[in-house]
Amino acid sequence: MSMFRKNLADIKPDFRRVQRALHHEEPDRVPFVEGAVDYKIMSRFIGRPVTDDDLASQVEFWVGAGYDYILINSGMMRPGKVTKGSQISKVIQGVLQRDTTDEKDDRTLTLEDHSLIHTEKDFEAFPWVEAARLDYCRFHDVQAYLPDGMKIIATSGKIFTLTWMLMGYEDFNVNLKLNPGLVSRVIENVAAIQLSDIRQLAEIPNLAVVWAVDDLAFHTGPMISPNDLRKYFFPWYEEFGKICRDNNLYFFFHSDGVLWDLMEDLIALGVDALHPIDPTCMDIEEVKEKIGDRVCIIGNISNEILAIGTPDEVTELTKKRLKVLAPGGGYCLGSGNSIPDWAKIENYRAMLEAGIKYGYYPIDIQ
Repeated sequence: MSMFRKNLADIKPDFRRVQRALHHEEPDRVPFVEGAVDYKIMSRFIGRPVTDDDLASQVEFWVGAGYDYILINSGMMRPGKVTKGSQISKVIQGVLQRDTTDEKDDRTLTLEDHSLIHTEKDFEAFPWVEAARLDYCRFHDVQAYLPDGMKIIATSGKIFTLTWMLMGYEDFNVNLKLNPGLVSRVIENVAAIQLSDIRQLAEIPNLAVVWAVDDLAFHTGPMISPNDLRKYFFPWYEEFGKICRDNNLYFFFHSDGVLWDLMEDLIALGVDALHPIDPTCMDIEEVKEKIGDRVCIIGNISNEILAIGTPDEVTELTKKRLKVLAPGGGYCLGSGNSIPDWAKIENYRAMLEAGIKYGYYPIDIQ
């Protein structure tokens, strides 16, 4: 057994570690937090296949890799591959199969390729009731496998992303100007389903966080005007945050892109942690300096380095992030987006190993 595995074997999950970081206190060490880890990476890590329905092996991975929680997707869309395997994919397949002769071609049955709502008639025909039938079995089934101290983080949200995907990005933007009533109706239905989801999640034992995963920005700035985000979307996310607070849940938010024009809005919504501070276009040290005392920061270890770098490069970058961001709490170690199947397992291990070796408090990195 490697020293890395020995070190991890001595670490027991304790979500209080994450809580202290969120409250800008120093736990025993910097927590590890990811918004998604591909099952292929999990499989390589524990040495045997991990599948979507194998909750025991998933828990084994999250515990073995040093996390204090297991991540389970909820809501209509899942992070990463967006619609594949999520509730919305089942709905759109049923809709699109009515209009295609090539049912074997999965590419014709994805929301990424086919928008569905362009007119009032499309809106009325969309199977909203079916889309709202979300399955919580995994959240209950996993309870039997959770060790003491381990909690659940649920990923949900995607109010903005799902709205524009349902309408198509171009039509969505055109309708914002020419037919805002239609856009508002789509947003309202999507948000109602996502908020109902959070209320259902709040009843589940051992749930600690609801994580909204909803990209709002490009590398150059917000995907639509900040004023339109404030008018049409942020009131729903304000309610999202209120539900979390009323049920003693933490509220995490993920968005890629440049967020400076939206940062004060996100903080005002009650976001407890912001992920991942996109390393391709934002300076996380600047973020820490300007707002790091008001929101916990997660992530920023470059996915490009995790994919094509060396373990030594990953280690050095991780040390740099820990040295600057971790003192005083308010930082959780993770990638610059997620851990996809194209990340090198040795680089992923190097990030975790560096977190164990250099992430104990007090931080003392030369």
